Order: sequence, then structure tokens, then C-alpha cells
Amino acid sequence: MSFNTALSGLRAANQNLAVTGNNIANASTTGFKQSRAEFGDVYANSILGTGARTPGSGVLVNAVAQQFSQGNISITNNSLDLAVNGSGFFILSNQGTPSYTRAGNFGLDNLGYVTSTNGSRLQGFAACPSGQVLSGALADLRIQTSDIAPNATSEVNARLNLDSGSNVPAVAPFDP
Repeated sequence: MSFNTALSGLRAANQNLAVTGNNIANASTTGFKQSRAEFGDVYANSILGTGARTPGSGVLVNAVAQQFSQGNISITNNSLDLAVNGSGFFILSNQGTPSYTRAGNFGLDNLGYVTSTNGSRLQGFAACPSGQVLSGALADLRIQTSDIAPNATSEVNARLNLDSGSNVPAVAPFDP
């Protein structure tokens, strides 16, 4: 009995080392979330199921749980790289099949769709031409990559804080 107890401990320690090794191997992988081995006690029971359940008959790995704590957010030179701050996932669509990821390294395909490294399209809420976000069904996010006709600025709102102790200039600094 004690030999089996020791073997169960070695098996559990081996699985824990495998989980730790996986964490170390993927430490620099974009969007990787570390795992943790969760252990449980093995109980002894009689063949007929009668009698008390006796703890101390060994250990096993109950689960390997993902840790969804906030990771490091690093700055990149890609304007389409995104990060999830807190809990949550990016929703991707691969020809209609949804998937979820925390890896935010995105790019554009030849049609202007925002895609992940494996070609899945990033999902989000679409906007109408006036800029209103259409809540409801998710759509593939697309960025207009062709030349867009320029629009003149029609209004500027500014908030300024002027020094009340300054002298009022006699002449305007610029004449439109």
C-alpha cells in the first residue's frame, strides 16, 4: 500500500513538472496563459463499499487549470496589434466557425479584413456609414484600404486654459 502511495506521488510530481515545463516553453508565446496542476487526495474504500473512506492513499492530479490573470502588455510597431486588458477573448471566425484567443497579433489580408496569423477573421460589431455602431450580430472587421475621398473639417471644439495674469496682446498674433 505504501509503495502505491509513493508511486502516485511520483506520477503527480511528474505531471506537475510537465505543466511547469509547458509554461516555461511557452512563456514568450503571444497570448499564452499559464496552467497550474491541481492535486487531490486518493481515498481508500472497501470492496463492498462499506466502511469509512480513509484518506492518505496517495495523490493525483485532479485538473490542469488555465490561469487567466492579466499578463504583460508590450508595445509593438504593428498598429493592428491589440491586447485584452483584464479577462476576455478576441472572437475569430474561420469560414463561419468561431474560435477564441487572447493573442492580439493581427494583420490585414488582401481584401482588408483584420486577420490573425492563421488567417481567421477578427469579429466585432459593424458600423454604418455615419459611424453608428450596429449592436447585435458580429461581423468580420474590415478596414478600408483604398484611397478615401478627403473631407474638409467643418467644426473644431477646443478647451483652453488661459493664464489670467498674462497681458492682452495689442495685435492678434496672426491674421487670417
